[in-house]
Amino acid sequence: MNLTISKLRRKWSDTAVKYRSHAPKKLSGEHKTLLRNFGALSVLQGLNMILPLITLPYVLRIFGAEKYGVIVLANSLLMYFQGFADFSFNITATRDVAIHRHSKRTLSLIYSRVLSTKAILVLFSFLLFLPLVLLVPQFAENKLVFLLTFPALAGYALFPDWFFQGVEEMKVITILSACIKIFFTICIFVFIRKPEDFFWYPLFQALGYIGAGLYAQYLMHTRYQLKFNFIGYARIKEVLRSNFSIFINQFLPNLYNNSTTFLLGILTGTSAVGVYGAAKSLIEAANAGLNILSRVFFPFLNRRSGAFGKFQKLILAAGIALCAGICVLSIPITKIFHLQGKEAVWILCIMAVSVFFMAMYYCYGTNYFIVKRADKLVMKNTLYASITGFVMAFPLIMLFSGVGAAINLAMARGMMGVGLWWKYKNEEK
Repeated sequence: MNLTISKLRRKWSDTAVKYRSHAPKKLSGEHKTLLRNFGALSVLQGLNMILPLITLPYVLRIFGAEKYGVIVLANSLLMYFQGFADFSFNITATRDVAIHRHSKRTLSLIYSRVLSTKAILVLFSFLLFLPLVLLVPQFAENKLVFLLTFPALAGYALFPDWFFQGVEEMKVITILSACIKIFFTICIFVFIRKPEDFFWYPLFQALGYIGAGLYAQYLMHTRYQLKFNFIGYARIKEVLRSNFSIFINQFLPNLYNNSTTFLLGILTGTSAVGVYGAAKSLIEAANAGLNILSRVFFPFLNRRSGAFGKFQKLILAAGIALCAGICVLSIPITKIFHLQGKEAVWILCIMAVSVFFMAMYYCYGTNYFIVKRADKLVMKNTLYASITGFVMAFPLIMLFSGVGAAINLAMARGMMGVGLWWKYKNEEK
């Protein structure tokens, strides 16, 4: 009897083991976090793609390409200062938060360090921005639009997306960013009725970012219980020194990215920059999808670098799909967005190629070499690409106008993405 019971127990045990081995594996906590964050940022990407489809045709119809070009030019100028005020904290602070996420004392120190430095950089930016707007004739003609654009920089600085990304709470970024975009969209349709209303556009944009930034700071103090203490000028200087390599890597793309838009407006007029800026906004919406993948995986890959192979296949496949989709749909896209002229389709298709190059950059730059702390290697690669893009912008824009600007953008991003891929392949050998 006892022998029979013993055999039955062994048989039951073997059956249970066999069942467990074939049962579906449960997702680990880290995989659940990745999926949750990807889902949250996918909602944000959906808004990034849908809302321009709603607002951009309306804005171009009301303002026309010339007045919309003024807004694009003002945002292009502000982007230089945004990159300066951020000073690569979206990489360095995110990395620090991801590593020290369970130490409230260290998080408070990181928070104080970032906010103190950004406050000084925003103040310095305003001291440079104001005389530029008042003294440069092309800016002074529409100085109200430029001056109303600047407060958005304070909102950018207040919004701690680097913190929420580091603690992998992407849903907070999604909710607050969605509020900004929905507020901005509603204001456009309610208050903008005629071409003379175009100065409201930058004001609503700035108010949205400032409101979200202030509420995010409230969350930092209440939900996360972080305390701010000004770190002093000596320590701010040390922060700037330690972040300099990655700052150069993050800021230098402005030489080809914003400068291409900027020079197009200066050399050919605001009408050409209006068409180019509208097409570029659609391309950047596609790049935002790749940025989501990069931001979701960046904290994870800092802890689990062995998962890079799967991430590599995912983001490169996404880059190919987005590039092909934009090219196939380029003609209906230009019609929907009132992008006039035969050049509009060419501009869109040429810039679509840059989407795949950005996928390569996010893959091998941000999520491979920077994770491995090879900051200077990425900086040098970005430096060469950015200087080349800046130098080539002049002849390409003078010869081919908006098409030349699109070629320059794709070429510079190609140098960045392919250059890092080449270094990665050589490292594997």
